[in-house]
Amino acid sequence: MARILLVDDEKDFRISVAEVLRASGHEVGEAGTAEAGLDRIRGEVFDAVIADLRMPGRSGIDLLKQAALRLPDAILVVMTAFGSLETAIEALRLGAHDYLLKPIPLEALRRKIEALLQHRAALAENRWLRRALAAEAPPAGLVGESPLLQEALRLIARVAPTGSTVLITGETGTGKELVARAVHEGSPRRDRPFLAINCGSVPETLLESELFGHVKGAFTGADRDKRGLFEVAEGGTLFLDEIGEMPLSLQPKILRALETREALRVGATVPFRMDVRLVAATNRDLRGRVKGERFRSDLYFRLAVFEIPLPPLRERPGDIPALSRHLIDRLSRTLHRPPAVPDAEAMRALERYAWPGNVRELANVLERALILCEGDRIVPTDLPGILTAPGETVVDDLRLARLAFERAHIRRVVEKMGGDKKAAAEALGIDVSSLYRKIEGGGSSGVTE
Repeated sequence: MARILLVDDEKDFRISVAEVLRASGHEVGEAGTAEAGLDRIRGEVFDAVIADLRMPGRSGIDLLKQAALRLPDAILVVMTAFGSLETAIEALRLGAHDYLLKPIPLEALRRKIEALLQHRAALAENRWLRRALAAEAPPAGLVGESPLLQEALRLIARVAPTGSTVLITGETGTGKELVARAVHEGSPRRDRPFLAINCGSVPETLLESELFGHVKGAFTGADRDKRGLFEVAEGGTLFLDEIGEMPLSLQPKILRALETREALRVGATVPFRMDVRLVAATNRDLRGRVKGERFRSDLYFRLAVFEIPLPPLRERPGDIPALSRHLIDRLSRTLHRPPAVPDAEAMRALERYAWPGNVRELANVLERALILCEGDRIVPTDLPGILTAPGETVVDDLRLARLAFERAHIRRVVEKMGGDKKAAAEALGIDVSSLYRKIEGGGSSGVTE
């Protein structure tokens, strides 16, 4: 059974169609004008909307536009006795699933609606299955049991169903876009578009047009109207990666779009309304950029309604074994070869490295190892030399180098003490709780409990 809204100013025809649909077990709501139909979809949910295009007052096209926005999962069918190719194209472009010419035999109309509803049910089932499979296979980068990662996952689960703006912070390669997609997939907007743009990779002169679109003649080369990402992502999620690189000149327009839900195409005088959830990400210290007057404070506070910080891989080394297995399974399918498992020495090398490139660097290292390894074992010679060189890990960043040396030293001391952490802490001159913190954060994960 489906809830169907039938909108037609011909009362006798409307009553006849409603009776046929009710006889098939459907619940049918009726409206005699587009305005009355709009009132109903503002306060009710329908599985299908059937509307005439030509009615007194507002047209069926107006109703169709609002129905497509407010009922994104509904079947939309338009009818008219005055059909033309232009109106058919316009109706289908606005989201109609079918375009019918009057007079329509009632039985034929019933079969058409039943077929469209069955197709809708099949799509809904496919979406459910995809989400169920996705839930069983978390995206790379979000795999692990460390408290830092589990806190990030908890925040994702809490904010995803809301409409709040989200700011994701973390170093390059920590999986910020994966988190943005997880927020989208966990929201009511999951079946609408998810679009992403890297604000640092688009020239300043083009970024405004990419985001908001432009009208024909707005600038040299603008030979036609173009919709921007804020329009194309209508009803969905727009992900602004590296928001810290956005030019100061464009930031006020982003702020206004967030606050008013309206924006102007470049060269336009009439704004368009938009319904888009914004998720932003940065590897920069935005607070520091605000203090340095390189980022607007009002935009920062508008973006940071809900912040999700992502830990770097070096702060959750205990996740590396599980994460490596997950990445290897995925990479093996891409490379069309059986999975391989790092041996004990190779895994120790993976665990003690500082990973300045985080999960992205780990994935690249494992892909190389899968190509080089023979059989079902990854050995140290399959890894880059920087991971297996004796002594401290060589990295350019002084802080990372210090952490890498500390990790390697703690590991050697604990191994020397036969895995006894209390004895190792005494030898290192720190208390046991500090040792555990270093192991969980910047310390060695190759140590056995």
